Amino acid sequence: MKILSKLLLVCFISLNLQAENILEKQLGDSLTAIANRYASVGKIKVDFVEADSKTKSVIVKASESLSQIPLRPENVKRIYNMLGNMLKEKFPEYTISCISDKMPIQELIPNFYREKDFDQLRLYKTSTSQLPLLTNISKSNSIKFGLENRHIALWQSHGRYYNQKEGRWMWQRAPLFHTVEDLYTQSYVLPYLVPMLENAGATVLLPRERDTQKKELIIDNDNEDKNCRYHESTDRKNWITKEGGFANPKKTYQQAENPFSMGSYRIAQTIDDEDELSYAEWIPSIPEEGYYGVYVSYKTVEKSCPDARYTVFHRGGKTEFKVNQTMNGGTWLFLGFFNFEKGRNRHYKVVLSNYSTFGDKYVTADAVKIGGGLGNIARYPNEEGVIPNFKSSDSTNYENQKVVPINIFPPTVSGYPRYTEAARYWLQWAGIPDSIYSKNKGTNDYTDDFQSRALWVNYLAGGSSVLPQKPGLGVPIDMALAFHSDAGTTYNDSIIGTLGIYTVNNDGKSIYDNKYSRWTARELTDLVQTQIVNDIRKVFAPEWTRRGLWNKSYSESRVPEVPTILLELLSHQNLADMRYGLDPRFRFTVSRAIYKGMLKYMSFNSGTPYIVQPLPVSNMRSKFINKNKVELSWKATTDSLETTAKSDAYVLYTRIDGAGFNNGVVVKNNKIIIDIQPGKIYSFKITATNLGGESFPSEILSVYKANNNKPEVLIVNGFDRTSAPASKVVDKKTAGFYFDEDPGVPYLNDYGMIGRQYEFDRTKPWLSDENPGFGASYSNYETLVIAGNSFDYPYLHGKSIKSAGYSFVSCSLASVLEGEVSLNNYKMVDLILGKQKQTNIGIVKKDLKFKTFPLALQQQLSKYCLSGGNLLISGAFIGSDFYKENYINTEERIFMENILKFKFKSKNPILGSQVKMVNSTFPQFDRAEIQLFTEPNEDSYFIESTDAIEPAINGALTICRYSNSNLSAGVAYLGQYKTCSFGFPFETIQSEKERNRLMSSILSFLSVKSVSGNIKK
Repeated sequence: MKILSKLLLVCFISLNLQAENILEKQLGDSLTAIANRYASVGKIKVDFVEADSKTKSVIVKASESLSQIPLRPENVKRIYNMLGNMLKEKFPEYTISCISDKMPIQELIPNFYREKDFDQLRLYKTSTSQLPLLTNISKSNSIKFGLENRHIALWQSHGRYYNQKEGRWMWQRAPLFHTVEDLYTQSYVLPYLVPMLENAGATVLLPRERDTQKKELIIDNDNEDKNCRYHESTDRKNWITKEGGFANPKKTYQQAENPFSMGSYRIAQTIDDEDELSYAEWIPSIPEEGYYGVYVSYKTVEKSCPDARYTVFHRGGKTEFKVNQTMNGGTWLFLGFFNFEKGRNRHYKVVLSNYSTFGDKYVTADAVKIGGGLGNIARYPNEEGVIPNFKSSDSTNYENQKVVPINIFPPTVSGYPRYTEAARYWLQWAGIPDSIYSKNKGTNDYTDDFQSRALWVNYLAGGSSVLPQKPGLGVPIDMALAFHSDAGTTYNDSIIGTLGIYTVNNDGKSIYDNKYSRWTARELTDLVQTQIVNDIRKVFAPEWTRRGLWNKSYSESRVPEVPTILLELLSHQNLADMRYGLDPRFRFTVSRAIYKGMLKYMSFNSGTPYIVQPLPVSNMRSKFINKNKVELSWKATTDSLETTAKSDAYVLYTRIDGAGFNNGVVVKNNKIIIDIQPGKIYSFKITATNLGGESFPSEILSVYKANNNKPEVLIVNGFDRTSAPASKVVDKKTAGFYFDEDPGVPYLNDYGMIGRQYEFDRTKPWLSDENPGFGASYSNYETLVIAGNSFDYPYLHGKSIKSAGYSFVSCSLASVLEGEVSLNNYKMVDLILGKQKQTNIGIVKKDLKFKTFPLALQQQLSKYCLSGGNLLISGAFIGSDFYKENYINTEERIFMENILKFKFKSKNPILGSQVKMVNSTFPQFDRAEIQLFTEPNEDSYFIESTDAIEPAINGALTICRYSNSNLSAGVAYLGQYKTCSFGFPFETIQSEKERNRLMSSILSFLSVKSVSGNIKK
């Protein structure tokens, strides 16, 4: 009987366990079905269902995957309804609690999405009682509901590093799909994300060089450079020398050498009388004209001045800053990018005064750095003196390797621009202690690099309200972002998508040093990831994958004592992701989404409303009111993704001739009349502003009034394309990016392009970073900043028009298409088409953008020409873009051949860069040779192919040919009206002298009297 009872008991327990397992599986399946509607988190398991009959409560413990979805009141309610329905028979009227990652799932709803019951410990905020580190007081717009007074630390993944084991410099990731992660993430952070955050009022700090300029100047009171000069002037308060400042006595720096402890600095007491000020001046000798990043340094001392006044004198005027010297002393502080002329000129300098509104304070002056420069941190195979793989003559065992003095091995620097290098090297050059950038004491730069970024955040914040008990630079950091792009591979052309990582537990603590809950990092991560995914899906790819919200222990998210997100945006290893990820339009949208997520997080935590900065304006146009006045007008752009991003006002920036742009003036309406001086080219760009910040700039328009009665030329900027390189899936085995077919068009410039893809076999596996298989790319462009669309071509064309003696105004193509500008008001029109052509993004085949001649333009040009207008057209695809899959419809063929007077012959692959003018019956065009930009370079976008076009009617003649093929490159027509068409972009002519000569010939031709004749129908 006892044996039978035991057997029955065992059977009963077994049946119960089996029933419990069935229930847990059913619950897990239901949770999986719900969760994966919100994020791709895989299968969810239920570990146990635990009931308490006394309290009539039941706990459902789900695997961590459930916590990785974006939890909101609506889906939490949905989950509890499902659990209630499935458990009500077994646990009627029980209270249910669903636990994942040790938290009730309702507690994982971000405060931002709650209507009540906010978790106050997650409402992370820093003190805003002190002045911010940096304020641009020359800015025309005010910011009230943006990121003003915020301090953000962020970094763009990895960088080139020294591998001690192999004894060489190398990338930290493999070159794939035209890029490498070490450079790829910079193509978001530097041109888009950082400017957006700064335009919203934030101070942004980076542990890597942000200036891609390869030249670097150091001007210092300890400097002996005869070309650059440090100079002081003294009034009531004297400058005094103190030891412990920056000096640059060496060409290279070895392990633990700190240039910020090798020299002296200068100090003076502050004064509030502007008539009795003392000044420190740093006067550079600029090696070549261009834009340079300007950094300053100073020493934080007792009674440091919180509003030190710096002024940068540059080609656009002067820009003034307030720097809070109570923080961030003994390192570089970036002020901005400025345009300088070549040579030394006392008009171009950086000046610090001892003026302050605070009494009894001190201002300090140390070095100024202009330009990014080349890496100068020298490395050895092993800083301890043991050379890996070096065998003495009597040893074959590593443990018995000979210890060799390191000084017999010469140090090696990267030889690369500093912006390509890892954070570990910049931090040493920036005076950060070696305990931060080299925990491994120089034996492993790879681990030093990724560890240093998080440690640097804490060093920045040390001594502030964020980390009051730890030493550091005293900057109250609000949050940090680690921007990465390494997230896996698929073989079915599906998207890996976006992953967000945060870390709650750090050495057993779940609170930051300032007592806020580390769970707030999840809220930051959720808001940013949500914004990214939502915006990508709405604008580009509805299929974009949202991966999980991972609470995992990564150094970059665990170590910082501020809310930090480690963002894996997409997979640079995966073709489907990168077909979007190489496109500048995608990068802009993603960066704006990150900025919006940060803004919403910080604004909500501080209890203030937020306003998103507007989008750039459109439909710009200019016209002369008289010879001394020009009217400029534009349209605000509606942001379909953000209702707060409305324009309140605008800022007009002006450039005269080749100088830089000034600091701008506020314009309340979308129209302004400007006084100009004849004989000078005026260029304008517009930004839209609101209380949340300032938009990106518009395209640049230029105008010029000549002192003669020649007719005005209207320049129409029809080149607004930016795009990724051509990509396609040829078949199941072959796919990739086809640079030679179409390298795309960067926005302004591209510093992420490393080289052409050469491995298109999808079956080739990754073996090593040097042999990465499918997607493998060359590295011949890895130090080149490749020029893209500058949106400044009316100025380039305009200089040549000025040289020919004609006045000109300019407008955007959109203003012509929408009828805001009438071509018929001008005798001559210069239509810039550059590399405009129909282009898709990602896998989207519909809604092609950037058509060379949209229907509305065809109609406008037809009316203009048939009424006697005279037209100049130049562009790389002015004929071929009419054809779609080798087909052209009848209406477009009639327009091309009967109105423009040319027909498309063929695409002309660039085998050389020369175009030769040929004899024709049009005497205005003399024989000459023209050199084009046909390879990637830093000065101009380049053309990989051009159009061969031929005359389509009597009265039209070939006026130039491609030297490599002898195909017709340009066609001129003289009849009832005149046209001059070129199958290459005018602005890609290398020599300004050649451009001026050709433009003079063109305008001379377009100015001759038209002849009557039959217009072919």
